[in-house]
Order: sequence, then C-alpha cells, then structure tokens
Amino acid sequence: MEKKTASSQKVVKVAMIGAGGRSRSVHYPSLNDMDDVKMVAVCELNEVRMIEVAGEYDIPARYTNYVTMIEREKPDVVYAIMPPHHIYDLAANIMEMGVNIIIEKPPSVTTEQAKQMALLAKKNNVITGVTFQRRFAPVIRTGKEICEENGPVHSAASYFYKNEVGGQPIYKGALEKLTCDGIHAVDTLRYLCGGEVEAVASDVRRLDATFRNMHTALVKFSSGATGVLQNCYMMGRRMFTVEVHSTGISMFGDPEEGGQVFADGKVEPVHTLDPWTLSDSEQPHVAFGAYAINRHFIDCVKTGQQPETNFEDAAKSMELVDAIYDSQIG
Repeated sequence: MEKKTASSQKVVKVAMIGAGGRSRSVHYPSLNDMDDVKMVAVCELNEVRMIEVAGEYDIPARYTNYVTMIEREKPDVVYAIMPPHHIYDLAANIMEMGVNIIIEKPPSVTTEQAKQMALLAKKNNVITGVTFQRRFAPVIRTGKEICEENGPVHSAASYFYKNEVGGQPIYKGALEKLTCDGIHAVDTLRYLCGGEVEAVASDVRRLDATFRNMHTALVKFSSGATGVLQNCYMMGRRMFTVEVHSTGISMFGDPEEGGQVFADGKVEPVHTLDPWTLSDSEQPHVAFGAYAINRHFIDCVKTGQQPETNFEDAAKSMELVDAIYDSQIG
C-alpha cells in the first residue's frame, strides 16, 4: 500500500525484537506503511525467521542479542513482541537503558509485574505502550464516537467467543485464558465505559476443562456506565463483538465484520460501519486497528506524550482481570 504521511517528518528509528507470526502479520507491515519510521535492526534467535523478515522489510542490521543491538543502533523505540511470560526482564532492561518500548498484550504475567513495569517507565522517563488494538479498531472507535454525540455512554458490552472445545490451556498453562487472551475484551470494555472500576460481580467457570474457560462479569464504572463482559472458549465460532449505548442510540459491532448504529426506535440502521471503508484500506492490519495503535504510539514518541495504552493504563486492565476472578457470586 502507499505509505501514509505523518504530520511531522522526524524519522523514528525502531529496533524489532521478535519475528514471529503476530509481529509479522501486523507490526512489521504497520511500521513499513509509515514514511516517518525506519526499522533499523531486528533481533531474533531463529535465524531463518530473522533472515526472512530482514529481507522482506529491508532491515539492514541483524542481531541475536538485544542489548548489543540497542547499544549499537541507538533506536528511539524497541518493539518487543514475544510471549508475556518472557517479557518482564527484557522490558525492564530496555527501560533502564532509557529506550521507549511497546509490547504485545498482556503486559505481564501478574498485575504486580505490570505495576512495577509502569514504575520503571516513570523512573527512567520512557514512553511505553501495549498493543490493545481493539479499542483502536475503526468500527469500535467510530461507533463509540457516534453514540457519544447523543451523550455519555450509559452501558456497554464486550464479548469474546472462541470454539476451542477440547482445547488446551494457553502456553501450556503458563497464564490464565482471561489474563492472556480475554484481556482484549476487558480492555475494550474499559475503553467503551470510561472512568475507573468501582464494583464487579462475576461468574467464572471450568466447562469440560481443567482450566477456567468461561468468564462473565458485570462491571460498574465511575463514569456512570455499566459494562457487561463475557469471554468463553466453548462457543460455536470465533467472534469479538461489542455494544455501545447512549441515550436513544446504540451501536452493535465487530471490528472485523462491521457494525450498525440504531437510533430513535428505527428498525433500519442510521449508520453502517464497514472496517474497509472506514480505514480506506484493503489490508487487515489497517482495517482492524493494528495500524492505528502503532500510528498512535509512534506519534506519542514524537511528541513526548504517553499513549492511551501505556504500561500504567494496561495495569488497570490487569487489575480488572483480577477483580473478575476475585468477585465471583455464589
């Protein structure tokens, strides 16, 4: 696709750690689309993947030691895209080297780790980000903005369903499903409702599994909004859907399949939200929100501001995950 022009042409030097499926499907192509970003180096232990991604994106420097990479290349930003149970020591070291960093969700294994990472970021004056891209998906973001034209959101819902009947725990049991995967729905609900969490009531179950695979919660926020969350791996198909309700108006949407806005009791939608049209792109990484969150993070690096989904904010999503586990009814 044609590279998108940013408001300021200061080129941000990015060093990449990891060349796995997630980073290659959304992060490398997103950064490659930006004419104010230069991927200067990649660090990857798998030589085949390192050679492939460096060749595909014309990345000049290749490393197997990230400390050496940072010391030599002096990047403005490090993208550290790897499993969450491998990230803490690496992220802490990068921040102590004074380098801005963005990581995948979840930010850590525990909430305490996320809080300590946020404290390290403040201590070392670095900009941080966690790629909670659902809140940046054009369908979700536009739908919320349309509803808020009628007034504040009074209720919202976030549902994340998958068909994993007979499935295994994530990362062989290293993390809980809600912490590692369902946190997408948790973070999206926080974004939709706004404010801080005031109260939670939940039901968490093991459905024909040795691990917890169904999570349902009712959440009260200081904004006045009430949120509903359900994350379950025993459903008929994979779906990520949201609802947003303000006075007299409602949005029902899926960041990948589109959405509709209804108002004033009319049966026909007043707005139809198509991700491809809203993003003006035929590329999934643009249409579904990955490009937008990466663009937001790079812009924040250039202006010296913390992104929406910085480590401190991400810790709040981890706290809500904990509250869902700790606030079960019955």
